Parts: sequence; C-alpha cells; structure tokens
Amino acid sequence: MQKKQEASALTFGEFFRQKRIALGFTLRSFCERYGYDPAYISRIEREILAPPEDKEKIQAFAKALGIREGKPDWVTFFDLAYIAKGKIPADITAKNESLKRLPLLFRTMRGEKLSLRKLQQLIRLLNKS
Repeated sequence: MQKKQEASALTFGEFFRQKRIALGFTLRSFCERYGYDPAYISRIEREILAPPEDKEKIQAFAKALGIREGKPDWVTFFDLAYIAKGKIPADITAKNESLKRLPLLFRTMRGEKLSLRKLQQLIRLLNKS
C-alpha cells in the first residue's frame, strides 16, 4: 500500500479526496449526504475545476470533510484552495513586508545561486514565520 502523501505536498483536489475517503465516503455517498453534484466534486478532486471563489462554499466543504476550524488541516485546506486558484492567501497579502521578499523566494525556487548574505537573510525571514 502506498504511503499517504504529506498534506503540504498535496494539491487541493488530492487533499479533498483523501479527507473524503478517510471518512469512508464514496464520491456519490458524500455528494448525496451533503447535497453536492458528484460531477462538480469529481472535477474539483481531479483538478479540472479550481475550488470555488466563495469562502463560504470552501468552509462548507471543509466542514463536510470533518475539517475543524482552528486546526492545522483547516489552514492547509484554505492554503491549497488559494494555490489551486493561483492566489496568495489573504492573511499573507495583508503583510506587505512578506510580499517584498517574494522575488528572493522565487529566485531560490528557480535554483539561482544566492550570495551568503542573501541566504542568511532568507533564513532569518523563514525563522520569523
């Protein structure tokens, strides 16, 4: 049996599917229980459709999946929803200081070499989180 992927390495659709299956629901039984269209949920799980823009709809999904507000999975669920939509989470965009550091992160992710000073700066920023 394949090991479960770490939540942070999953996509929104994969995380959604894992949570649904962990509750013992088939796609159809989940949708019947909570009044969702199976084709719609299937498209979200297969990442054909992005998660809805409406925060209340995402909250309803989270609650149906047994994800409790204030728990780490709640934050992960919403972060993955933002990522799936190609957006930065609202609580991060509110911190303008963080946004100024994104080019440094992008360069690092692209594999560009950093000077020792820039690397130390990145480490300090990560430790502040």
